[in-house]
Amino acid sequence: MSTLLLNTDALTQQLPALADALRARGAMMCAAESCTGGLIAALCTSVAGSSDWFDRGFVTYSNEAKTQMLGVPAALIDAHGAVSEAVALAMAQGALLHSRAMVSVAVTGIAGPGGAVPGKPVGTVWLALGWREAVDVENAVEAGAAQGDATIHNTIHTTASLLNLDGDRTAVRSATVQCAIGRLLALLIDGPTGQSGSSSGALGAPNR
Repeated sequence: MSTLLLNTDALTQQLPALADALRARGAMMCAAESCTGGLIAALCTSVAGSSDWFDRGFVTYSNEAKTQMLGVPAALIDAHGAVSEAVALAMAQGALLHSRAMVSVAVTGIAGPGGAVPGKPVGTVWLALGWREAVDVENAVEAGAAQGDATIHNTIHTTASLLNLDGDRTAVRSATVQCAIGRLLALLIDGPTGQSGSSSGALGAPNR
């Protein structure tokens, strides 16, 4: 079994910062993983007290698992391939719809050494983030929405980015995990950045 090649110096700062950012919002995160096979969830839950901010992980390695566990339409996978922006975005959305998390990260890629196809070499990874929009429920209800209206509590936005990673299987998976933590933290600290596939929608501000 190979060992992950992680930048421990960066993670020593990023993981506590991620935990603090989620706790400050009273929020939890979840992960939907294909090529990393649960490594993001394992890293997050290696931190003591992570039950405060980590809700659950979905290891959806097969196409069938993506459909059964996350609700990714089989037709979407057939049309775009499992390693695609469309599927990564659907995974991030599905993870939120099947959890109580406020933010999600999803990854699907080709870690190698096999699996490459024309236009998708080894090291091709799509990383998507999802988040529930912060809504002032009281004002929304006054505007005419019902208290239990799902649109109040389940307005979900997603964004995805393409990673072109170098190295062997271990290096690709390690870099994907590292990027996932970094992108989640940036989303919480800096807010949505309008990357490919993104839709505007504010995250909740830290609780004071």
